[in-house]
Amino acid sequence: MKEVDHLQTARAPRAHAVAHSESLPAFQQVVSSSFVPLRVSTERDQPFHARLTSAGGDCVDFTEVNAAPHLVERTPETIEGGGSGYYKVSLLLEGTSVLVQDGRELVMQSGDLSVYDTSRPYSLLFTEQFRNLIMMFPKDQLELPVPFTDQLTAVSLSADHSLSPIVSAFISQFPAQLEHLTAALRAKLCHTSLGLIGTLFSQVLDVEAQARDPRQVLLQQIFTFIDDHLGNPELSPGIIAQAHYISTRHLHALFADLDTTVSTSVRTRRLESAKRDLADPLHVTRTVAAVAARWGFVDAAHFSRVFKRHFGVSPSEFRHH
Repeated sequence: MKEVDHLQTARAPRAHAVAHSESLPAFQQVVSSSFVPLRVSTERDQPFHARLTSAGGDCVDFTEVNAAPHLVERTPETIEGGGSGYYKVSLLLEGTSVLVQDGRELVMQSGDLSVYDTSRPYSLLFTEQFRNLIMMFPKDQLELPVPFTDQLTAVSLSADHSLSPIVSAFISQFPAQLEHLTAALRAKLCHTSLGLIGTLFSQVLDVEAQARDPRQVLLQQIFTFIDDHLGNPELSPGIIAQAHYISTRHLHALFADLDTTVSTSVRTRRLESAKRDLADPLHVTRTVAAVAARWGFVDAAHFSRVFKRHFGVSPSEFRHH
C-alpha cells in the first residue's frame, strides 16, 4: 500500500467530459491526461480516430474509449512521469484485446472484466475497432491489502465468478448517467462501485479460504480491526498489536512490507471516511468538527490541516465544492 504520489492527490475526477481525437499524437495526449502517462502506437498506416467520454465522483474516474486499433503501453519511462498508485478496471464493451502485466497475458472478449496496475509496466493491444470502459481509482481505496489484489493483474474477473455480471451491469451505466447527478450523488455511486469491485476481488481471490497464507489472513484481520475502530482516538499500534496477540515490532514489520506505516494507514482511512461523510447529504447538518470527531480526530484545527495537506482543499471548501 504505497504512499500516493503527487499526481494521484492532484487528480480531480471529472463530472463529465468528451474528447475527440483524429490523430495518434492527439490521442496520446488525451489518454495521458485522462489516465496516467502512456505510450500509444499503431502499425496501421490509416486514419486514426477516437472518442473518450469521462465522468467521475470523489476519487473514481470512469472513461469510455471508442477508438481504432492501437497499442497502449505503460513503460518504465512513462511510470517515471507519474501516476503510480492506481488500479484500472476494464470492461470491454466491444471488440477484443490482449492485456499483458506481471508476466501474465489475458485475451479479452466483449463483456470481459480485467484489472491492471499503473505502478508497473503493462500493455494493451487492440486489433480492431473497440469500445472499452475503464474505472480508475487509487489502490488504497479498496478494503483489501494491496498484496492480495496485486495477484489479479491480467487475470479474468469474469470467468466462473457469479458477481461479475452484476458488477458489469452496474458500472456499464457509467459515465453517461453521472453527468446528470449532483457531486454528492456521484460520489456515493462511485463509492458503491468501489464496494462492488472490492467484493468481486474478494470472490475471485477466495479470501475466505483457510488455505491462504497465514500472514495474509492476519493482515486482513488487522485491517478489519482498524476499520472497526477508526472512531477511537486512542487507536494506536500498541492497541492493534495487542488485539492480535503480536508484538508491536511484528506489526510494524507487516506494514513495512506494504511500503507504508501503521500510523499512515490509520490516518488515510480516517481521512477517507471523513471525506465521504462531508460529501454525503445525510450528514449535511453535522459540523466539520463533528465529522472529524466521529473518525477519531479530537482536534478540529488539526483535522483541517491534515485534510488540506492530503486532499489539497480544506474540509469546508470540499463540502461546498
